This record gives sequence, structure tokens and C-alpha cells, in this order.
Amino acid sequence: MRKLFLLSITIVLSIISVKAQTQKGNVLVGGDISHLNLDLQSGNTIFAITIDPKMGWFIHDNKLVGAQFTFGIATQKGATTINYGIGVFGRSYFGSATTDLVRKTKWFLEANVGVFGQNTSGTNIPHTSTNGLGVGIGPGLSYFITSNVALEALAKYNLTVGFGNSTTDNAITASLGFQIYIPGKKLRTLATPK
Repeated sequence: MRKLFLLSITIVLSIISVKAQTQKGNVLVGGDISHLNLDLQSGNTIFAITIDPKMGWFIHDNKLVGAQFTFGIATQKGATTINYGIGVFGRSYFGSATTDLVRKTKWFLEANVGVFGQNTSGTNIPHTSTNGLGVGIGPGLSYFITSNVALEALAKYNLTVGFGNSTTDNAITASLGFQIYIPGKKLRTLATPK
């Protein structure tokens, strides 16, 4: 009986510790990496990377809003593509002990809107550009490696509509991220002058 009680307490505390990271007042700081590619082909080396730093605030339990920046570059012989963007994003975390894969995971849905663009130029390909309103939406999974640090996987559909010689650009992206969940109480303590 005692072992069952201790096991029950351990499970409840582990569930509470994951839920505590997404409480109102907490802050998320981190970023994602996608389109990572390094192809060392003779005569045509290709390099590509996109980084998305993010910062968000939990306005309610499991509800986050924040700002994101995007910068990406892809180069190869005779062609260069630049991606950029600035906007806002929101997340809604959900799940329970019965739907989470393991006790240290949390599912979320992320959506973003902002000004985004993609411009391609080079000698071997036609110049294309799409610059304008960008939106994206997709599911993700946070795996907490410590009580405040999570590795994340995110799959999103992104659409940019606007100006340029190509008025739309859409893509499905998969990215990996590293996020730090900072308790709001700790931030207030650090900000208070001594």
C-alpha cells in the first residue's frame, strides 16, 4: 500500500511540474531551426538553414502569445535564396496524462501572422520574389529535458501572399527547437532592485 501511495504522489508531482511551465505569467525564450542542409557535392556545394528566434508570454494557463523573427539562406552555385520575416505567434498547449506520450511531454498548436518574404536570384534560375502577409499553422510537441528546458518538434503549413513576380509562396516545414520556460516569479525577483 505504501509503494502504491508513493507511486501515485510521484506521478501527480511529475504531471504538475510539466503543467507549471505553461502557467500564466511565465515566459518562453528560444527558437527553431529548419531547412538545415549541407550537401558537399563536387562543383556544386549547397548550404541552407533557417532560424526562428521566439519570445512569448503566457497570458493564461496554456495560452501563449509572442514575437518571432525568421531568417533563412540557401546557397548553391549560381543561385541564392533569402527568407525573412517578423510577426506574432500564438500557442495553445493541451493534453493530459492519458494523451501525452510520456509524463514530460506537452502537445501544442502554433499559429503565426506577420510580414514574410522569399527572394531567389541567380545566374542559373529565374529571379522570383514573394513579399507580403505570411500566415502559418501547425502542431508541435515539447519534450521537457529539465523542468524548464524543452526540445520541440513542429510541423507547419506556411503561406505568404503579397507582392513580387510570384504572388504566393506556400510550404510545409518541419523544424526542431530549443525553448526555455522561465517562471514569472523568478523574472520579477530578478527585475526587483536590491
